Amino acid sequence: MKLFDLSGKTALITGSSMGIGFALARGLCEAGAHVVLNARGTDLLEAAAQKLRNKGYTAHTLNFDVTDHAGVAQSIDGFEKNHGPIDILINNAGMQFRAPLHEFPADKFDQLMRTNVTSVFNVGQAVAKHMIKRGTGKIINIASVQTALARPGIAPYTATKGAVANLTKGMATDWAQLGLNCNAIAPGYFDTPLNAALVADPEFSAWLEKRTPAGRWGQIEELVGAAVFLASNASNFVNGHTLFVDGGITASL
Repeated sequence: MKLFDLSGKTALITGSSMGIGFALARGLCEAGAHVVLNARGTDLLEAAAQKLRNKGYTAHTLNFDVTDHAGVAQSIDGFEKNHGPIDILINNAGMQFRAPLHEFPADKFDQLMRTNVTSVFNVGQAVAKHMIKRGTGKIINIASVQTALARPGIAPYTATKGAVANLTKGMATDWAQLGLNCNAIAPGYFDTPLNAALVADPEFSAWLEKRTPAGRWGQIEELVGAAVFLASNASNFVNGHTLFVDGGITASL
């Protein structure tokens, strides 16, 4: 279907050497896009890109730290100059750290904020400056089920993901009139490297299966459809929206 066709588009996905980021990159490739993978680990990044190239897809790499405002801008500007426009941005880079709030290390709180929130501003702004000149672009920020809910031990992470959703609304409010679509995807509990400790915990998995109407962990491939929708012309009048892909967990007590 032409509405969902991404042929000829180039998509930058941050934090895409593994997990959700890599799955989304592969899914956009399958929809016709060329992708730009980003991470800080050169070896993992190149290995991920090669996996896509082996399947006949076009995959570039950009090794930059999403928390470095000047470094992000330099990398984005350089890519646009040397390779052409970035049509789609998925702000996926993120981290987790678990501890009771009254014992939460201040340095980890700051690191969470920089990695999960400041990065969305840094990369979003750098890419948007080019998109605005062209009058078109798609920005997708990865939020979380914790955008709407909280659990013990992750209060700062919950705060960051609430901020991502509201920053998405702000992006849409400022940039929709300039031709950009800015939305977010909020995954529920997915079997990813970030959740490895929880997946390995039988007690937690049993709780999750009872708590989630779908009765199971999500598989990362199940996020691809939402990403393709928000990256394509099918979502041209969708702006400032957070799309929960969570097996129904936010719909049910």
